[in-house]
Amino acid sequence: MANLNTYYYRVLLPHGALRTGLLRLAVERDLSARLRLESETDGTVVSLWRFPSWLAAVMDFVLRIFRRQIRNEDLAGFLRDMGLMMTAGVPALEALGTLVEESELSGNKAVSQVARHMRDDLNAGVGMTEAFSRHPNVFPETVRNLISIGDQTGTVDRMLKESAEHVERMMNIKRDIKTALIYPAFVFATIFGVAAFWIYYVVPSMARLFKQLQAKLPPLTEWLVAFADSLTTHLPWVLLLTVVLVVLFVVTFNRSERFQLITYNVLHRTPIARTLLVSSGMAHMTEHLAILVRAGVDMVTSLTTLSRATKNRYYRTRLQQVTEAVSRGESVSSSMRRAGGFPAMAVRMIGVGEESGSLDSQLTHLADEYRKRLEVLVASLAEILKPVIILIAGGLFLFLIVALLLPIYDLVRQSVSQSMGS
Repeated sequence: MANLNTYYYRVLLPHGALRTGLLRLAVERDLSARLRLESETDGTVVSLWRFPSWLAAVMDFVLRIFRRQIRNEDLAGFLRDMGLMMTAGVPALEALGTLVEESELSGNKAVSQVARHMRDDLNAGVGMTEAFSRHPNVFPETVRNLISIGDQTGTVDRMLKESAEHVERMMNIKRDIKTALIYPAFVFATIFGVAAFWIYYVVPSMARLFKQLQAKLPPLTEWLVAFADSLTTHLPWVLLLTVVLVVLFVVTFNRSERFQLITYNVLHRTPIARTLLVSSGMAHMTEHLAILVRAGVDMVTSLTTLSRATKNRYYRTRLQQVTEAVSRGESVSSSMRRAGGFPAMAVRMIGVGEESGSLDSQLTHLADEYRKRLEVLVASLAEILKPVIILIAGGLFLFLIVALLLPIYDLVRQSVSQSMGS
């Protein structure tokens, strides 16, 4: 298999413009990259420079941080506006030109840049499908596939509208999940911040005071003081180890498919996480599959596309198994049942759709149902977490206060006893 190389190129387009940019291709020879550029742009490659592997990795990291990202709201608006203009009879080139002007007036540089590149590609004779495919970091794979179908069937305007609705539905799912997690994350961060302040500053100060007063510390207070001293002494190493572990987890998760699968398998066996992952995963998969089936894509291609678009490695592995079984002539429902991991209701409804020829309708019903379940689950989870967080915070601060008040209580009692004795 050829390596994935990163190139910096300068191409002279047929209409005289000079186009520059970065290109990533899985090729063994630079000549293949040059031929690919010339065939796609119908231009002449002025210069082509391949990045060393280490520099390519650094560039990918830097571009991921500083690249202007298109928000999902802007992406949905871009697709909807372009589809609306093309439905009204506006040519694609003029529609993109209008989007460039509107984006520049509104200050949305990311959308303006993408629309300008797509307009240049169409001017150079590139097809609509290829124009969208050249921006995989902007347009999800499902959107690119829908545009390809629309390009082949002459229904690009309808597929643009369908893509916009799909992006909006996926955006709402992600927004609901993030909304449910913002409050717990903020409160937990506050709790740990306050607890760290007590352990790092308050407890050592109280410990020095107790030592000066020669107070006899109970075991609970001795343990807390020892823990605070140890944490204060080794705090730089603790922070460094924490950062290293987090970075190691993130890097391993991004690079190792096996580690991803293990992580998702563990999450799917955790009660609350499992419910969230099943609801969000099934909403995502049935939504994608319904769109592809309704657009006329054959089932094997639809499942292959869906498995690539699914980030949940637990479901991706099972979808690959389903795809292999369907390619051998088995039904989707029986393949899902054999692969396991899919809810019984979903498998049954898909089976009914296959038998009655209404698979796209059944998938749409399932997508609506799982989106509703996810909304209810997220709202319920947010309400359940509030008392749990309060209970955890109360228990933590009760422990700290009791551990520090016990020696004070003993000192007061000794003082009172001495006063009464004298």
